[in-house]
Amino acid sequence: MGRKVILDVDTGTDDAVAIMFAALHPELDLLGVTTVNGNVPLENTTDNTLRVLDWIGCPDVPVHPGVPHPIALFGFPGGRHFDTDDEHDPHGTALPIPAPRTAARDTGAVEYLVETLRATTEPITLVPVGPLSNIATALAVDPTVAGAVDELVVMGGGHTVTNVTASAEFNIWADPEAANVVLSADFTRRTLVTLDATHRALVPQRTCDALDALGTPAGTAAARFIARRIGAYEQTAVGAAPVHDVVCTAYLVAPEVISTQHLPVVVETASPLTVGRTVIDTRPHAKAEPNAHVALDADAQLLNDLLLATFAREAAS
Repeated sequence: MGRKVILDVDTGTDDAVAIMFAALHPELDLLGVTTVNGNVPLENTTDNTLRVLDWIGCPDVPVHPGVPHPIALFGFPGGRHFDTDDEHDPHGTALPIPAPRTAARDTGAVEYLVETLRATTEPITLVPVGPLSNIATALAVDPTVAGAVDELVVMGGGHTVTNVTASAEFNIWADPEAANVVLSADFTRRTLVTLDATHRALVPQRTCDALDALGTPAGTAAARFIARRIGAYEQTAVGAAPVHDVVCTAYLVAPEVISTQHLPVVVETASPLTVGRTVIDTRPHAKAEPNAHVALDADAQLLNDLLLATFAREAAS
């Protein structure tokens, strides 16, 4: 089998594309998916994840529900979510594919992560593409599990590009204290795929059309999800949109899809104006030790090619 991967998701449209990519690419072995509060509440991220795996014929990939709120609530007991209307929401509460036939596992995400990482005899790549609440909580239970991870690939943060506030990217803003824990943990390698990179890897309408023409479940669903994103982003990127989370899974099989620099990164957790900001020190003589390989650029053509090649595949029987 290929590279062993656990995805941690808050499934909206871009997470869904990342899940399908990880489940279908022959070089990846998707061990399990953990869900977290984020784009939508936990019950919806879990339902959407099950929908996706059922739709593409991968119902045996286990789904484990996780943390329903930030690790430090600070007035957000129901979690933090995008405050958008339906017309400009790139996700929607329920993905536009049939309701799931399968159910989530009884074992919660944190327990699954700790038990799996403790027991593994092979390195596992951990790919959180939502708020980092599950990962931080697992580290609080057992900090040594970081040693079982060959690479942590995070979709989050931004240097010059933000979205949920003038200072912050959503995944980090939604649980900045968790992000702080994860950036301080003892992972062997930490890769941070920022909005700067994902906004350089836009997926245009012509790729949606080509995905739909594949006639596969994944191609049909990806076209549907990305078209929704294009509609939501039409004011800023005419005819194209970023599909943030799939850049992380594409990187696992084609590292050249992003360009990284080894840099110091810290998360602002206190200031009301800049909470959730990833402070990325790009100065050539920064005094702080680098703690992340930060992606600030990406190859759009390669990403689009990878999507088409991967979603042409049917799930293995």
